[in-house]
Amino acid sequence: MSEGDPAAEAAAKPAAVPRRFMWSGPFGWLQDQVMIWAKHRHAPWFLGGLSFAESSFFPIPPDVMLAPMSLVQPHRAWRFALLTTLASVLGGLFGYLLGSFLFDLIEPMLQRAGYWPAYLQARDWFDRWGFWAMFLAGFSPIPYKVFTITAGTLSMALLPFVAASVIGRGMRFYLVAALMRWGGARMETMLRKHIDSLGWLTVIVALLVYLVVANR
Repeated sequence: MSEGDPAAEAAAKPAAVPRRFMWSGPFGWLQDQVMIWAKHRHAPWFLGGLSFAESSFFPIPPDVMLAPMSLVQPHRAWRFALLTTLASVLGGLFGYLLGSFLFDLIEPMLQRAGYWPAYLQARDWFDRWGFWAMFLAGFSPIPYKVFTITAGTLSMALLPFVAASVIGRGMRFYLVAALMRWGGARMETMLRKHIDSLGWLTVIVALLVYLVVANR
């Protein structure tokens, strides 16, 4: 092989392993699937449906779709954040109606799903802080659905309920979209590098929280 020959040097290098054949942990595989779903032409419909459902009965937050969609299509990040906010608030109104008119029906479901302690906590927060309890639930990882249902059972005034939900949910989802839009390819690389560690850490924390709540 002659020194400095680019073709010969390229032939001497080992062939790159295609990404789909590289080993990754379970959360790495899940990240790959979510990134594929985020590029689907119907992804905005999935995002809107997930945002609506999570606000009243579904356990998975819309961030799991909003973040990768904003990452792979950063020019549409603000539109995705707006869609998520509006659909989430509409879902919150549905949860409010459930609490207002069907609480006797859904009360056993809250207990079976392990949300009953959170429901009692939400009632206490509403008694103390009212509007601000709804705002905090909209912005933080606290189960927003529990607060929408609780607001209905307590007959919270509808205008403050909607205002707190729009502000809290909007701040949260626009923040997620902004981070993904700003992070771009660097954010995807960082997530891929640490996704399994973060995933298992989340599972451990969730189990600890469940054990603490279940034994109270």
